[in-house]
Amino acid sequence: MRTIIALVGAVVCLSACQPNSSTQKPTQEPTAVTATKSLGQNKLSESKRLNEWFATKYEEQLQSNPIMLTFLGRKEKYDQINDMSAAFEKKQLAWQAATVAELTSSFDYNQLTAEAKISYDIWLYQYEQAKAGQEFNKNGYIFTQFNGIQAFAAQFLINFHRVDELSDMQAYIKRIGGVSTAIDQLLVRAKENAAAGTRPPKFAYEGVIEQSGNLITGTPFSKAEGATDSPLWMDINRKINGLVDADKITSDQALSLKLAAKTQLLETFLPSYQSLITWFESDIANTESNPTGVSTQNNGQAFYNYMIGVSTTTELTAAEIHAIGIKEVARITNEMIEIKNRVGFEGDLPAFFNFIKTDEQFFYPNTDEGRQGYITDTETYLDFINKQLPQYFSILPKADLAVKRVEAFREQDGAAQHYNPGTPDGSRSGVYYAHLSDMSAMPKNEMEGVAYHEGNPGHHMQISIAQELTSVPQFRTQASFTAYSEGWGLYAELLAKEMGAYQDDFSDFGRLVNEMWRAVRLVVDTGLHTKGWTEEQAIAYFKAKTPIAEEAIVSEVRRYLVLPGQATAYKIGMLKILDLRENAKQALGDRFDIRGFHDTVLGGGAMPLAILERRVNDWVSSQTPK
Repeated sequence: MRTIIALVGAVVCLSACQPNSSTQKPTQEPTAVTATKSLGQNKLSESKRLNEWFATKYEEQLQSNPIMLTFLGRKEKYDQINDMSAAFEKKQLAWQAATVAELTSSFDYNQLTAEAKISYDIWLYQYEQAKAGQEFNKNGYIFTQFNGIQAFAAQFLINFHRVDELSDMQAYIKRIGGVSTAIDQLLVRAKENAAAGTRPPKFAYEGVIEQSGNLITGTPFSKAEGATDSPLWMDINRKINGLVDADKITSDQALSLKLAAKTQLLETFLPSYQSLITWFESDIANTESNPTGVSTQNNGQAFYNYMIGVSTTTELTAAEIHAIGIKEVARITNEMIEIKNRVGFEGDLPAFFNFIKTDEQFFYPNTDEGRQGYITDTETYLDFINKQLPQYFSILPKADLAVKRVEAFREQDGAAQHYNPGTPDGSRSGVYYAHLSDMSAMPKNEMEGVAYHEGNPGHHMQISIAQELTSVPQFRTQASFTAYSEGWGLYAELLAKEMGAYQDDFSDFGRLVNEMWRAVRLVVDTGLHTKGWTEEQAIAYFKAKTPIAEEAIVSEVRRYLVLPGQATAYKIGMLKILDLRENAKQALGDRFDIRGFHDTVLGGGAMPLAILERRVNDWVSSQTPK
């Protein structure tokens, strides 16, 4: 899964979160008999006051983030794009520091409810992330083939900037200029990082150049006869024509809007993208063709150690994660062999991999009909699992889910499917996106598990439930911790098996392929970034352990190279959730309720794994007879 809230690959830190030492303590302990009732009232009062404070502070934070406001379905600052400068980032960190000082001096941690303590701890945790990340400002990659505003900006305008009225379209046009400013700001940062020795690999440069070129190809950028519309120009015309059809504007107003949009595209958008392409083309000679990880950077090893902490929200070392990966690869290999033998395949596991990768029964045709077949069958799988949800969850998402093909301008052969959230009010559905340009990289036997990971009971369920929560402060409904969210997504793939999915052995083998994918990540990511593995070595290991198509393997390894540590979160998070579930089962015995466990995990929004463990333990205690 990849959401688009992380706009520029900015570095943030996760460190262990404990109540700040300056937290106020009660001056004396009340007597057990006389103070029980008043203590409960005090906790409710202090927690209510804290939640009101969080509401105020989060609103301040949102007002400095126009993109996030749009994600939430709000139209304030609808004509603006975020300030992407380093100076603004420092200003935001200072704001966070001030809120933490106010939080720790104004509220008594010991007088908070358990839920309020989690909110308190997460707010501190997020500040510690940002604070510690300042040491690595020159280590992050600003533009890559996988994550960067060069592709995100158009995706954002096309899919998230809703146009219902004339003013919405006027805001859209102004936002085009904001995109240009943001690209200029981020290009400055990319140049500074390159001067400090931080450059993404050659393939990332090539991806940025290609994606940027795709957005300034066609009308109105090209004067060639018969040129097709560029992605943004197509969207602009569609949205303006929609206003005409809805009698929101006149034909004359439509012409005026189109002229203004064309001027903005040619006078601001085009020059900023041309500058971006020009610099990347001039600097590409300084990049590596067969790269290794970030340990070659200045301060690179410390950066990677920090990034695996960011991703896993644990104190696991790279060596420990590598060892966990090796162990999981061995376990899953044995389960694969069991299925191979059960289906009666004569040959070893590599031969079975080759069969899975090449037999036409496992693939849709590489045609528009085949692509629609992939989407239709995915919807069928999700319809089945949706009917089982009430047996496993009491809290269910209200938001709808759509399955779509990735837009042509950012589609990549073999790239991973991903999920983008809807709005909390349901006005925009969550979307499961699939890259369908090369159907030979999208095997049928793996698609079922991916649908459950990205849709229900995976990311759509997890993120939608979080956004719809009213029992926690709003900032928690939008919090993002990769080990939690991706751990849940991978757990959901296995949970779907318990819910009756994967009706045949080949689909269940596909589930194991997806899990092996995540286990291999632990080995490959740490190998690249701490053991000096090259891209070629990482691809070779991946090919030896999975039947995944080579195009997908290459795309994955290149993802790990530009997002160090991120891929380690999936398996570490899944293993933690499984461990918490098993511990709860052991403690509760017959009193264990799978719906109660799932509601506990999802009912507080995303959080670091240590805080999640505390939340689950509190639930277990509440189920135990006194």
